[in-house]
Amino acid sequence: MKYQSGSIGRAIVARFEDGEDFLQSIQDLAKDEGIRSAVFFLVGGVRKGRMVLGPKGGEMPPEPVWDEISGNSEMLGTGTIFWDGETPKAHLHTAVGRGEKVRAGCLREQAGTFLVLEAVVLEIKGVNARRGLDPVSGLSLLTL
Repeated sequence: MKYQSGSIGRAIVARFEDGEDFLQSIQDLAKDEGIRSAVFFLVGGVRKGRMVLGPKGGEMPPEPVWDEISGNSEMLGTGTIFWDGETPKAHLHTAVGRGEKVRAGCLREQAGTFLVLEAVVLEIKGVNARRGLDPVSGLSLLTL
């Protein structure tokens, strides 16, 4: 295990409007506010998206199992923001459900808000964390 110790900086509360791409918007917020490292929490509605529900097997690089979010659903998520080069990159895991169908996974694409989605972003100060391409997995992973 590798780790660094830091402290909580600013706390930002945001509201994403109906139809807004909240994944892109949270990355834009980090860029606009100069946030290099953060943890964030989301609660509200999602209307569309693509998420990875896990790998198909245990091979490297992993082959993702993709699932589409269609229709209006409830969502609860937590994620991190670290920069990959000159761009903030959000890594978001969510539980998404409507009725009896609930899925959990990594939301990666097409993150559309249904009605309203609330976010709390907690900036992490004093760490030198970033994302970078891992040659074994082929993913952009956290490096310290």
